[in-house]
Amino acid sequence: MTIFITAVLLLAIGSLIAVPTWEDIRQNIWSPEMRFSLKLSMITGLVSTFMVMFFAIPIGYTLSRFNFWGKGFVKTIIDLPVAFPELVLGLCLLLVFGSEFFGNILNSMGLNFVFTKQGIVVAQFFTALPYAGRIMKSTFDYINPRMEFVSRSLGYSMFETFFNVSLPLARNGILASTVIAFARCIGTFGTVLILAGGSYMQTEVLPITLYLNISYGNMGMALTSGIVLMIVSFAAIFVFEQTEASL
Repeated sequence: MTIFITAVLLLAIGSLIAVPTWEDIRQNIWSPEMRFSLKLSMITGLVSTFMVMFFAIPIGYTLSRFNFWGKGFVKTIIDLPVAFPELVLGLCLLLVFGSEFFGNILNSMGLNFVFTKQGIVVAQFFTALPYAGRIMKSTFDYINPRMEFVSRSLGYSMFETFFNVSLPLARNGILASTVIAFARCIGTFGTVLILAGGSYMQTEVLPITLYLNISYGNMGMALTSGIVLMIVSFAAIFVFEQTEASL
């Protein structure tokens, strides 16, 4: 059964590579639309990943080390987007950030997340955060708290212990979490489509390029987008597996 499923997946992945010619891929990869999409995907993906890890590390540490009232509820809410269809998550974010009250507050601060490039970052952030948070919680769960107790008993504060003991011990988990977060940010489609829109060469990231070109019937560009997304996913999984093996 395992071999059969693996063979079907290999066939599906291979068909994506086998259908377009190298000449098609070469022409499409250097087209203005693909270059714009790649550049926007990389910039927003990196910004989103940085923001995700900035929040995922303390969230993972808090959920792993501390017991507090409502912890189960907080954990459920943070994990909820994992179970949500991306389109539903995008609709929820659109209703929040597009509301008159909240939208006006954000506009007064120079922020507009609806149908803008800033919205791409927000959509990617909320889609990837639950995955990164879960990995960081598991990472801190596996770290023996005895090292932290020793540090605290030697007179170091909680923050000094966190930065000098906990974070170095969690470095492999942080790397794995960062890679998965980046892959999720780059591959986010439904949330970006609803919150930021799918405007041609405006809010066009790689998944939007794939969607738009399938809609236009331009299969060469759509397949090239798919291949680029697949390469990013392969690289992310490879790094994740290598990191997991060294944990």
